[in-house]
Amino acid sequence: MAAESARLPGAAGPRTLICGSLALDTIMVFPDRFARHILPEQTHVLSVAFQIGEMRREWGGTAGNIAYNLKALGGEPVVMATLGDDGVAYVERMRALGISTDGVRIVPGTYTGQAFIITDLDDNQITAFHPGAMNESHRNRVGDVDGVALGIVAPDGRQGMYEHVRDLAAAGVPFVFDPGQGMPLFSGPELVEMIERADYVAVNDYEGRMLCERTGLSLEAVAERVQALVVTKGAEGSRIYTDSAVIDIPAVEPAGLVDPTGCGDAYRAGLLFGIARRWSWERTGRLASLLGSIKIASRGGQNHRIERTTIAAMYVAAFGEPLF
Repeated sequence: MAAESARLPGAAGPRTLICGSLALDTIMVFPDRFARHILPEQTHVLSVAFQIGEMRREWGGTAGNIAYNLKALGGEPVVMATLGDDGVAYVERMRALGISTDGVRIVPGTYTGQAFIITDLDDNQITAFHPGAMNESHRNRVGDVDGVALGIVAPDGRQGMYEHVRDLAAAGVPFVFDPGQGMPLFSGPELVEMIERADYVAVNDYEGRMLCERTGLSLEAVAERVQALVVTKGAEGSRIYTDSAVIDIPAVEPAGLVDPTGCGDAYRAGLLFGIARRWSWERTGRLASLLGSIKIASRGGQNHRIERTTIAAMYVAAFGEPLF
């Protein structure tokens, strides 16, 4: 079972609605190279089987990963997502971590969203993904969860993402729009509409370029429509566009480069934590960067530990000033 998070004492903030996916990732390692077993000239009649040497199951999904990190920091995430008949164990895990599942719905007759990933010795990957219950995320309603003061709409089912953006805006709840892997599901005008309803937008560098291409807007033009646009750049750090400045946030050197899965979600948890406390963008971005660094040093999206003393010491070492 994944290592448990240690919540930061005395840091509880407002209830934050985490709209996104809950998924199970089955990761398999093929102890050879795909190229030795796939004949390029025969791919039109491809039929292969790989003997797997290692397999593990990880808890995942954007909502699960963000909530895991935010709760560990001391926030109060409320997950809004859909699970299949096989998702009961995920609900039990979240509750054991103290994460509210007020917005989680199990959809009978479906499977939980699942990714099956085979990796070879050259780090090539073959992935199959079944969205399952994610496609029913629109069954959840923002208004069904009480006391929410902040939110995020992360990748999920298409209709669910669109309706959660609309409902958060209508309720006057400030929120982050994180289109991520869900971006191809929307047209340019739809993305512009969702940006204009949001208070903040968060993308990685590649997604930022795609967002500009699909909407016809520059990053600066996107930033003009929200309070802040956050663009993460991996090892190059991140950049936060606000109405008054462009702020560069340096990356934090990680203890090891083990697995990037969930790094963006950890970063977003840091954003939500800082936004909820009205921190400066410099402080908020630096905490987010630190969380991404901690996460990349462990496998899976929810196996790293977050502890107050460690976070505080790493922040001082990286930025030369106290965090708390």
